[in-house]
Amino acid sequence: MTLTLIVLRHAKSGWGDPSLPDHHRTLTERGHRDAAAIGAWLAAHGHIPDLILSSDAARTVQTIADVIGDLGQDVQTQLLPMLYNASADTIRRVIRKQTANTLLVCAHNPGIGHLASELVSNRPSHSGFDDYPTAATAVISFDVASWAEAETGNCLSFIIPADLKP
Repeated sequence: MTLTLIVLRHAKSGWGDPSLPDHHRTLTERGHRDAAAIGAWLAAHGHIPDLILSSDAARTVQTIADVIGDLGQDVQTQLLPMLYNASADTIRRVIRKQTANTLLVCAHNPGIGHLASELVSNRPSHSGFDDYPTAATAVISFDVASWAEAETGNCLSFIIPADLKP
């Protein structure tokens, strides 16, 4: 059986209101555009998640809304406070409990970038992979029967919004 994990860092957020707590920061206009572009790219390449797990921070919630808007279908989404600024280990523990065949996880650096790095057996040559910039997205497949067995997988794709601009 093949399971697919889509590892997404939230899109570009702003610091326009310095009094706003980090958890409540929202996407910039660029962030909204980038998230929609990633959603369109996922749809065009057939990477449609069965389930989305996301941090409950404003910027991840907005990223997911924009991604879903361009997938062309509704996707069940769970907002999980434990994914806010979570470590790679915490994110991995959440993933291991899932049953969906194709799972998208949206969270924050450094945890989400570290997770992607730890999970791939074939590191992408893309220069952005090490930094895992905003809206960076890796698609990783695992030949396992359950997420509890997923250790390392095959990186099918890695993309950042700049790759999608003409």
